[in-house]
Amino acid sequence: MHEVDDAIFTRHYYGHCMSCSFCADWCCTHGVDVSVVERDRILARADELARVVAVPRERWFVDEVTPDADFPGGAATRTAVVDGACVFLRRGGRGCLIHGALLASGEDYHALKPMVSSLFPVTFGGGALLCSDELHDGSLVCAGDGPTAYEMARSELAYYFGPELVTELDALGSRVS
Repeated sequence: MHEVDDAIFTRHYYGHCMSCSFCADWCCTHGVDVSVVERDRILARADELARVVAVPRERWFVDEVTPDADFPGGAATRTAVVDGACVFLRRGGRGCLIHGALLASGEDYHALKPMVSSLFPVTFGGGALLCSDELHDGSLVCAGDGPTAYEMARSELAYYFGPELVTELDALGSRVS
């Protein structure tokens, strides 16, 4: 990352997703970008995940792979959308099946859950850290009240990019807000 959009420090959203009673996992209706590295890690554990994911593994990801230097492995794809939501959305419940399966087995969800999903609505592109389009354009159902995008993504940013970046972001955020 060599650039940061100040909006991550000024845009607010509800943020406490699993406590939300009004969105019905709206953000999971689009699927999510996944690096080819993450896709391959998920597929390597397909037998295990197939127990909780009703959609056949051959339909978990779209076929298109796009070169993208910002993603691990230099390319990305997306999770498929089936019946109006990401294939990994818990139907008849809340949240991500990948996240839930790893927590249930005592593992850290970061082992498989896509980074873009963990960071949302903070995202990255073109070497920049920024807010998702949905938070910028106001279409994110939970936009408005609550913590800033940065406050909610801070621990995830530390996990993926290290404490040094978070220290820099903390300093930048104190100047912006």
